[in-house]
Amino acid sequence: MANSSEEKHEVFVCFRGEDTRNTFTGHLNAAIRRVGIRTYIDHDLRRGEEIPQRLLKAIKDAKLSVIVFSENFASSKWCLDEVVNILECKKRSNQIVVPVFYRVDPAVVRNQIGIYAEAFAKHEQRYEGEMNKVRKWREALTEAANHSGWECSLNKVECEVVEGIARDVMEKLNHVYVGDVDEQIRKFEQLAELQNQYYKAIPEFEYLQIYQATVRRITELKMERSIRLLRLTPDMLPYVGNFKSDPDFD
Repeated sequence: MANSSEEKHEVFVCFRGEDTRNTFTGHLNAAIRRVGIRTYIDHDLRRGEEIPQRLLKAIKDAKLSVIVFSENFASSKWCLDEVVNILECKKRSNQIVVPVFYRVDPAVVRNQIGIYAEAFAKHEQRYEGEMNKVRKWREALTEAANHSGWECSLNKVECEVVEGIARDVMEKLNHVYVGDVDEQIRKFEQLAELQNQYYKAIPEFEYLQIYQATVRRITELKMERSIRLLRLTPDMLPYVGNFKSDPDFD
């Protein structure tokens, strides 16, 4: 099923389900969500001629759209209509567009050659009286493929491409990921609670010191979290006081 309409998303994922739903796009969607960004990805089987209003609204509500161009992407009327709507949102509200070329050359998408030419030949036969529609699809593919994007070919490590796209999306949305630090804070807070209980049961100085060391580590992690969120640079770190900086700043 599709995402709940109650869930506010920032990223819309446009893809050809039969090509990549359970492989590349599934992994990409999971990677983007892992860095704390909510996505809208349609899991329904696509039937009918027109895109449902819920999908049009999902495209409109997104700040960024990822378009996963795959081998059979151009054969889907829905995929082509989604690209048209995404680019309209880019013009109206500066929506960010990130094309991904999954095992298809960008030139094939941009110029509708090869397997994309075959798909459009079928569209032109089917929509012989609606050539303006087909023209819009062609123009949309050309424009989308001209955006700076990502290529995932057979000679590339797919998981590295997926993680790279997720980081790119995060940066384009001006997000900072602190989920890993939050998880560490949560675990140390649980540990501190247990240590405090142990010290109360056996009030020896050694156990107090262990508990206090854990509390100090929690404070350091919270400071690290704030540094990330504030995007403090290494030259600004001396102004935050006695703090053992994150290795990334060394």
